[in-house]
Amino acid sequence: MNITIYTKLKSIGVLLGTAMLFSCDNNTQKARDFLADKNLPVGTTKNAFHVYKDSGRITSKLITPKMLDYSNRTAHPYSEFPDGIKIINFENKGLDSVTITGDFALSYAKTSISEIKGNVVVINHADKARLETEQLFWDEKTKYFVSEKAFKLTKENDTIFGIGFESKDDLSKHLTKKTTGKLVTSEN
Repeated sequence: MNITIYTKLKSIGVLLGTAMLFSCDNNTQKARDFLADKNLPVGTTKNAFHVYKDSGRITSKLITPKMLDYSNRTAHPYSEFPDGIKIINFENKGLDSVTITGDFALSYAKTSISEIKGNVVVINHADKARLETEQLFWDEKTKYFVSEKAFKLTKENDTIFGIGFESKDDLSKHLTKKTTGKLVTSEN
């Protein structure tokens, strides 16, 4: 008689467990909405090394110790790099490269605009140009940098200090504001 009661209880337990499993909804959109409501990322990546290619040619590399994916935001999806970022862009079939580093970054997916903050350094290795600032906005579509913070631009024998800077993302054709510094010019 004890075996029959044990078997019945075991069967009821299995039925309840099965019913609970089938009642679960596998709706990823609900999970994404829940994470968005709680201001949580939909994904976290550690020690990321991402290579971007175009037509089989490497165009850039992104290196970061931590990336938080907030692509679940409907209005402004973004990625956050709270522990710093290093981006290397390759031009002219890899002969020229520009390195961008910073302590913190946000990259907005819809607008392709990134904000890099804290010890921002941009180096054009071919031209030996170096920009240092505390905040930089980068429009990846137009390949353009903008900063309204204090900066230091070193290029060959010139060092320019100022507040406010704009240039192409290879540091060419720059516009500087409120500048001071030493400029070496030659007259022809």
